[in-house]
Order: sequence, then structure tokens, then C-alpha cells
Amino acid sequence: MADFTNARGYPIGEMSKRSGVNIETIRYYERIGIMPKPDRTAGGNRQYNHDQLKRLSFIKTSRDLGFSIDEIRALLEMVDRQDFTCGEVHTLTVGHLASVREKIKGLRKLEDALSGMAAECSQGDVPDCPIIETLFDVR
Repeated sequence: MADFTNARGYPIGEMSKRSGVNIETIRYYERIGIMPKPDRTAGGNRQYNHDQLKRLSFIKTSRDLGFSIDEIRALLEMVDRQDFTCGEVHTLTVGHLASVREKIKGLRKLEDALSGMAAECSQGDVPDCPIIETLFDVR
């Protein structure tokens, strides 16, 4: 594999490979302003630097942890200001954790409902299906 750490920087395909972020997603992050616009070659191709690769990796890891774009934007604004405190980051993270826990609670309710519906089904060849009947129930 070629080493693109020279002064020319990283082309978008290399950024994608190194970060695991799809090329179109990288372009999207540029459009919404969480990734800075890269320099361009004489031919118009994007050339990213190592700091941009690190930023993209930060975004990818944050997305993998379920942070929203707005939460990532807030974290990056803290980083860009360079005057954030660990307490500010902690507060944002705890808020996100509470949201994740609510989603898990909702998914457990969903799992219980689907398990109950599946348990009522005899899987027979009759036209009456308790799952379909449950879905048609008016509450």
C-alpha cells in the first residue's frame, strides 16, 4: 500500500480506506460543516491532511457510539475552541447515555411484544393468524 503521509496529503479514497467512512459520507460531512473543506490539487482532487484524518476518525468513532450529528458538532466545537473542560464533555456524554438507555428500554418493550405475538402463533396452515389479528387490533 502506498504511503500518503507526504506533503501532498491523502486523496479521498485513501481517507475512506483509513477511516472506514464511505466516500459519499465524507463529502456529506464536508457539506454540513463538521469536516473542513480540504485543499485541492491542480486537477481539482481533494487532498486531506493528517489532522483531517484524525477528525474523520473522531466522527466515525462518535457515530459508532450512537452520537447524533448535533452532538458530534457540539463536541467538535468544544475541541475547536480548545477551551473545553472534561466536565462539559462528561455532561454531553451522560446525556447521550441517558438517551441510549431510553432506546434500550423501548427495544425491550418491543422485544416483549413481538415475543408475545410469536408465542401465540401455532404456525399452522389455517387462515387465522393471531399475529395478523394483533396487528389489526384497534386500541
